[in-house]
Amino acid sequence: MNIPSIILRNATVFDGENPILISDVDVLLENGVIKAISKPGERLFETASQELFVKGQCVMPGLIDAHFHCNSFTLDIAKIEKTHESYCSIRASQLLTETLLRGFTTVRDAAGANFGIVRAVEEGIITAPRILSSGKAISQTGGHGDLRPADELQLCGCASHGSMTIIADGEDQVRLAVREQLRAGANQIKLFVSGGVISPTDPIWMPQFSDAEITAAVQEAATRRTYVMAHAHTADASARCARLGIRSIEHGTLIDAQCAQLIAEKGSFVVPTLVIIEQLYQQIENLPAHMAAKLVPIRDQALAAVEHCSKAGVSLGFGTDLFGKFHGNENQEFVLRAKVQPNFEVLRSATSINAELINQPLLGKVKQGCIADLIIVAGNPLEDITFMNSPDESFTAIIKNGQLIKNNFKGE
Repeated sequence: MNIPSIILRNATVFDGENPILISDVDVLLENGVIKAISKPGERLFETASQELFVKGQCVMPGLIDAHFHCNSFTLDIAKIEKTHESYCSIRASQLLTETLLRGFTTVRDAAGANFGIVRAVEEGIITAPRILSSGKAISQTGGHGDLRPADELQLCGCASHGSMTIIADGEDQVRLAVREQLRAGANQIKLFVSGGVISPTDPIWMPQFSDAEITAAVQEAATRRTYVMAHAHTADASARCARLGIRSIEHGTLIDAQCAQLIAEKGSFVVPTLVIIEQLYQQIENLPAHMAAKLVPIRDQALAAVEHCSKAGVSLGFGTDLFGKFHGNENQEFVLRAKVQPNFEVLRSATSINAELINQPLLGKVKQGCIADLIIVAGNPLEDITFMNSPDESFTAIIKNGQLIKNNFKGE
């Protein structure tokens, strides 16, 4: 595929790693890669198919959402579980296109994205962020991924596999489930190791899976040179993740200072997802009673958990976890996180730290040789991060793989 070359003239660059902007540079994009960046005040004179006169606007890496759900067209996740994967994929294609236009050029799907939707994106059939899929998330019976109500009569005597999750009990079943997801193209594995808000039968504090089951998943993922990400709200569950070799702890809303220190020592990442908590809380009067009761303590402590992790030196990724009508609020995560973190650290979470987390070293940075995933912001998000929460107005251009997805620049 022939990708036109682009020169970004007179740009100010946030490279995704350093807190100081680089002013007055040219950036050359060629064959989907950042080929060259000039020195400040110097011009690149290579010819290009297109030139954008950035005039000091901020060029920064394309955003990475490390906790996304492609198959999330409704908040009724039990309904999604019973919906045919083909329909989920069609709904996902629209959602993904909208997400790309919010500046997210890469998403790590945390349950449900199948090989078909991933392939369609890779082949350019769908205009969408690249997807790193977990396949189906793995839950124990009665765990966070088991969405059957307590009073449901189970006629076949077995737990079903839905469009987003698979039930596995015991070390052997977990190994089989992990191997099946990896065989089907999963980039990483997703487990549930604590209770959650939406699930009907498990309290938040409930530990899920035995150490042997979790270890089996970690070992099997390692055979494919990949890792496990795990839903975990409580400090105990998060500490188990760190001790047992889970790379990516999702949510971590009840992490305390002691737990954060352990996570930092073990080198696991934590991916907070504050925006889904806030969006649910704004609708708390409309939630089922079991969800509302579990949401309040999480909302009260989630920001403190991020602060504990930040102070302990935990590598904090960036995720959103939105479903249904809450999509469109992904960029609010920047503003929420900035309540307890410097703007630079929040931006780094969504770029270079997430790239490290997902084992994609050529993403998340504006550096020579990196993939040309970029957004151009009409403002300085290091000074005012609210620019990140208004992508329609603030993002002048969005580039994925060196191709202009959005371009609001006027010709010179």
